[in-house]
Amino acid sequence: MQAGKECDNMNLEKEIAGNLLAAKAVSLRPNQPFTWASGIKSPIYCDNRLILSYPDKRDVVVSGYITAIRKQFSEVQMLMGTATAGIPWAAMCAQEMKLPMGYVRSSNKNHGKENKIEGNCPAGTKVVIIEDLISTGGSVCDVVEALRAVGAEVLGVAAIFTYELSQATKTFTDLNCPLITLSNYSTLIEVALANQTIQDTDLEKLKAWKQDPRDEEWMKK
Repeated sequence: MQAGKECDNMNLEKEIAGNLLAAKAVSLRPNQPFTWASGIKSPIYCDNRLILSYPDKRDVVVSGYITAIRKQFSEVQMLMGTATAGIPWAAMCAQEMKLPMGYVRSSNKNHGKENKIEGNCPAGTKVVIIEDLISTGGSVCDVVEALRAVGAEVLGVAAIFTYELSQATKTFTDLNCPLITLSNYSTLIEVALANQTIQDTDLEKLKAWKQDPRDEEWMKK
């Protein structure tokens, strides 16, 4: 039975990776790197918001979120999206699961009540945070801490995709916060190779980047 569940998870990871590539939500350019806002040179750029424009692909993501949350965080009482990318996913999942929903801003509003957390989240509420992408985990760390500061019990974080960077692993370990993702960098590379989005000659660069994104030696592979 367990093997079947693992197979189902692998199939979902591949399906979502394929959908991300098909929607151009993920682009791979190992020979013409992107520059992230942090200055990191990267062979991959991800904009999961594009999936929202494709109802069939969007449904796969929502279904994947709900299945994973019910399995891993069965005590969940509320979904909280990260602003802004996690908000639509949290809203759609909350609607299907008949759960309360809110979101956490990157910073407090500068007017009105100056809220950082939007939505009614009483102390003790068991919360799952919905994010779309995990890079280093820094932005989600702020959300987890903001919710804990008002007394929420953060059960974990659910995201569509992770770059599988070691810094993210450290971030979530230090936070003592579980992370589940629907797909990942390794699976994406596998699918991209199978559909000829990339070539065998690109693999060494792509794998080297993940080992240490700040070391630009990967570009010389």
